[in-house]
Amino acid sequence: MTGAEKQILYNFLKTASDYANGFGSQDFPEKMPCFSDDEELTDSQNDVLCAKQAAESSVTGIQSVSQEIPVQSAEFGSAKNSDSVSLSSIAEKIAECRRCSLCQTRANTVPGEGVLSPAVLVIGEGPGADEDATGRPFVGQAGKLLDKMLASISLDRKKNCFIANIVKCRPPHNRDPQPEESEACSVFLQAQTALLKPAMILCMGRIASQSILKTETGINRLRGRFYEIQGIPVLCTYHPSALLRNAELKRPAWEDLKMFRTKLEQLVPDYDKQTGIFIQGKN
Repeated sequence: MTGAEKQILYNFLKTASDYANGFGSQDFPEKMPCFSDDEELTDSQNDVLCAKQAAESSVTGIQSVSQEIPVQSAEFGSAKNSDSVSLSSIAEKIAECRRCSLCQTRANTVPGEGVLSPAVLVIGEGPGADEDATGRPFVGQAGKLLDKMLASISLDRKKNCFIANIVKCRPPHNRDPQPEESEACSVFLQAQTALLKPAMILCMGRIASQSILKTETGINRLRGRFYEIQGIPVLCTYHPSALLRNAELKRPAWEDLKMFRTKLEQLVPDYDKQTGIFIQGKN
């Protein structure tokens, strides 16, 4: 077996274990081991292979995760051959979730909302006060600005987008989500992504970008270029809240959006004419 084949098998087993346990399995290390081919390699050849595998998993290049995320699993039950039912099932699991301490202070969970089979999956950090009160994502001042940003490139949560967050419950006092909170919630976003099959992903802000790309690199360095997750192009830009605090960021954010639109037009030429089935995020 080659090292590449072992890497695929490792990803498959880790993903299956994560879904079976409902959170990151302790049986698998966070950092993927370096796999070599079964054939005998010299020390120099093995070093080259390890360096190549490390580069492929680094956010400085194209970030990739497991090839397929199982939807019908012990975590979510049967999908009943319906995307809407499956998304509802995920929302129910989110509402029942007690995996981290955020469940103790939330008013409502915020599973996300938008259309089925969206052209774009928009990923934010986590719910704020308005979102916690309504159970819907991006409905406060930052949400209003997000809607304007999306509209500027012919995107709309009721027509061709789905909006979700890294964590589905509001962190107290709007603090950043803790790593263990993001990890506990990651299974839900992974399942949503697998069901929705977006053509592209737009990450809003540092927290969402770092979580998706598995990096500690700041948003100033992450933005302005494309990454790839499971074959899906990903672009990072500033969070709308940052634009409300600092108007000077609006120009680079607009440049990001134009870059995103150009790529989207190549992948989905008629995305601006799509009208999907809207699923409101409130439980």
